Amino acid sequence: MDHATADTTPRHHRVIIIGSGFSGLGTAIRLKEYGEEDFLVLEQEGGIGGTWWVNRYPGCACDVQSHLYSFSFELNPAWSRLYATQPEIRDYLNHCADKYDVRRHVRLRTAVKRLLWDESRRCWWVETDAGHWSADVVVSGMGGLSRPALPDIPGIQHFRGRTFHSQQWDHDYDPAGERVAVIGTGASAIQFVPQIQPLVQRLDLYQRTPPWIVPKPDRPIAAWKQRLYRRWPAVQKLVRGAIYGVLEGRVLPFAINPRLMALPQRQALRHLRRQVPDPELRRRLTPDYTFGCKRVLISDDYYPAVTRPNVDLITAGISEIREHSVVDGDGNEREVDALILGTGFHAADPVPEGMIVGRDGQDLGTLWRDGPAAYKGTTVAGFPNLFFLMGPNTGLGHSSVVYMIESQIRYVMDALRRMDRERITSVEVLAEAESAYNARVQSRLSGAVWNTGGCRSWYLHPASGRNVTLWPEFTWRFRRQTRRFDMAAYRVERGSPRAPHITPARRGGAPGRE
Repeated sequence: MDHATADTTPRHHRVIIIGSGFSGLGTAIRLKEYGEEDFLVLEQEGGIGGTWWVNRYPGCACDVQSHLYSFSFELNPAWSRLYATQPEIRDYLNHCADKYDVRRHVRLRTAVKRLLWDESRRCWWVETDAGHWSADVVVSGMGGLSRPALPDIPGIQHFRGRTFHSQQWDHDYDPAGERVAVIGTGASAIQFVPQIQPLVQRLDLYQRTPPWIVPKPDRPIAAWKQRLYRRWPAVQKLVRGAIYGVLEGRVLPFAINPRLMALPQRQALRHLRRQVPDPELRRRLTPDYTFGCKRVLISDDYYPAVTRPNVDLITAGISEIREHSVVDGDGNEREVDALILGTGFHAADPVPEGMIVGRDGQDLGTLWRDGPAAYKGTTVAGFPNLFFLMGPNTGLGHSSVVYMIESQIRYVMDALRRMDRERITSVEVLAEAESAYNARVQSRLSGAVWNTGGCRSWYLHPASGRNVTLWPEFTWRFRRQTRRFDMAAYRVERGSPRAPHITPARRGGAPGRE
């Protein structure tokens, strides 16, 4: 559902969901199963899929096996590869939207600008670029990797060639025969660099910190296996369970005993030696921090691409960007036709100041200035009836975030059931419960490789140094603690709030075209 004109008459919904990726779609599907039809999904992009709609750079793919990177209730027997590509994951999410009749609840090209809690009416006012709504409950599925981080390099605003971030890939740009500078060597760059390297005249690759890279055990899934999974879904569930078990074992070296990283680190060094014969280039590609401290990447074609004659790996940094060139930290100037930014996202600062205003005018962006924190990664004191999916410390360094998302959705759904059953108008986590919970999480993180491995990563907040991104334990423990909504940790309000002066959506029916 796309909007044609801006709304002049706001409407009220029981639930408004922000985002249509795994988090938003999963919540919408569970709401429908619960029998709740009075909800709306607001999506700022032109299609369903969240990050898998937006990120369309060449070579974009998932680094978690396809069988696990999917909803548990909607396994896909037709995955073509062990590691699915972006188009296939996007198509899977659109299949889910259609199969579970969610698409009619989705409003595309509707960016949320501001959320404001109305205490007297106990609802959220939702301001978008297409009008206003209100909702009893807001579920944020924006995710931490939705705001591109653009580098603050002197002179970049004066560059006269093409400039774009990998998330906003310019598909009208043809790199054939061009001189291209790629800034950043993270998860996106190692996927698109091998795709554009054979096309360009010259590729200057600006690396601040080399990543640890291991082989990618990817291969096509045979047609007979797809038929087997389709005919006997239990077999695919067994495969999914086996993958889950193997990945869960990675918690031991990541979070419990980083000394166990010695073995995978040796394997990564062997991979580097096999693929990069030049010792000087190999030295510059060798990380000086513990394996796992930053995100471990998987690739079989990145190192070979970097060794090609038309690629220069530059490790001296960038001192300045001019109208047609880049000047590195050693003063060398290189003329370029395009800048491609593989500089990641504002994962540690997911909410800009002024966007979400809670009880007593409290600004979430200001509250989170030293790093986001939430109770069970889901709720924040001072912000009633607001639930975050993929919130603080729910990210993973070892397994599928879809598992975490489904755990949080279960928690939110139980909260809604309790609110309906007990005629509760608002729930707000107690500050002391939130503080105690996060103290436990940070204590567990203190010995993890992400905190002790000697690197600077996007897992850590730049102001406080806290790890605000990752979950430090087995994922089944997170699922266990989110199995039921723990009302005792919340401030609860009952009774009848003042009714919003807006047109309510028909309860139990589709919201219609607004």
